[in-house]
Amino acid sequence: MNRPITALFAALEALLVVAIGVAIPLVPLTILWAFQYGLQIDWLVFWRAAVDLWLLGSGVDVTMTLNPVLATGLGFAKAGTPFILTIAPLGFALLTVLLGVRAGRRIGETPFRAVGVATAVATFAVLSLGVTLSALFAAARASIWQGMLLPTLVFAVGIAIGSALGRGRSEATGAPGDLIRRLTAVLRPEQRAIALTAARGGAATASVIVAASAIAVVALFLGNYASIVALYEAVHAGVLGGITLTIGQIAFLPNLVIWAASWFVGPGFAIGTGSSVSPLGTTLGPIPAVPILGALPPAGALGWGFLGLLVPVLAGFVIALVVRPRLVRDLGPAAGTRSFIVTGLLIGAVGGILLGLLAWASAGSAGPGRLVDVGPSPWLVGLFGAIEIGIAAAIGLIAGRPTGRGERRPDAR
Repeated sequence: MNRPITALFAALEALLVVAIGVAIPLVPLTILWAFQYGLQIDWLVFWRAAVDLWLLGSGVDVTMTLNPVLATGLGFAKAGTPFILTIAPLGFALLTVLLGVRAGRRIGETPFRAVGVATAVATFAVLSLGVTLSALFAAARASIWQGMLLPTLVFAVGIAIGSALGRGRSEATGAPGDLIRRLTAVLRPEQRAIALTAARGGAATASVIVAASAIAVVALFLGNYASIVALYEAVHAGVLGGITLTIGQIAFLPNLVIWAASWFVGPGFAIGTGSSVSPLGTTLGPIPAVPILGALPPAGALGWGFLGLLVPVLAGFVIALVVRPRLVRDLGPAAGTRSFIVTGLLIGAVGGILLGLLAWASAGSAGPGRLVDVGPSPWLVGLFGAIEIGIAAAIGLIAGRPTGRGERRPDAR
């Protein structure tokens, strides 16, 4: 494969990612336009809605101005005042990253990897700018510079990961591992062992918490199935409208999983200013009639909700036990209480930062009035997570069983 063909191949990969991302909301909206609205509405309205959803998924701000009659019917305050939507349905971002990984792996296996990656990212930026400009409308106007930049950054993350994986497979070498070794080469062996263990342990702990949160979300859906169905019936969207609404809610599933993780960590999340959903209790004011919100636990439903705080503590403790043998082996004679405490606290810092970043990505403004504050506080989630994980990880490293004759006693300095 020569250089021009590689560039063309990469450009087509970028086009495919953009097309799939926009088509997912556009196809059901087009079917809705054809069968439920009888082609009576301008199709560009549905095109703009699909593009705005895709852009929102990558963090692009969209300025909305609702029709006062419509807004009043929905119960929104300050209907005539323009407001900015900043909450991102992260399902679209996750899809872009996964498709970017797929494209990056295919490009990484070519002999002109750098050309392919640069072409794919540049093509994606041009296409993203194009669809942003095509969807500009007085009632819903996306930020133009964000529309070009933010989806491209999301795609670039995926294609960078995929390219490294593709290169590693084609050259039979671990490109990500080589990069980590180069970044930590300036550290002393003991410092490098602690840094690598902290990175692995923090990422693993955050992953365990998110996995537990996903299970909890599924359990809430099953336990509150009747409430969700009742909200669907109250919306009166019809079959096609219900399918379209369901697809839009699926895009918010990653947000709900992150909100559940914030609940386990302690701060919880808000569905509007003044509301709170946390292990200590649920306080909800008026909320939008969105069926997926029927899974929220009502006030007083979780009398023992504070036990959810054990999830990050147990995750930090168990992961510390898992990474301890390798840490001891890498530290050698330097293994001791002091190094265990430092490593545990660093595991907490990494896990807290990752959870805080996820909380930041999942929160934002979802409408006018009190809906400007939806989701968790990233600062509180990060701080609580770092403390809980860090203390538990330090205890786990200190309390772990000896792994060999070369390990010093836990109280050794």
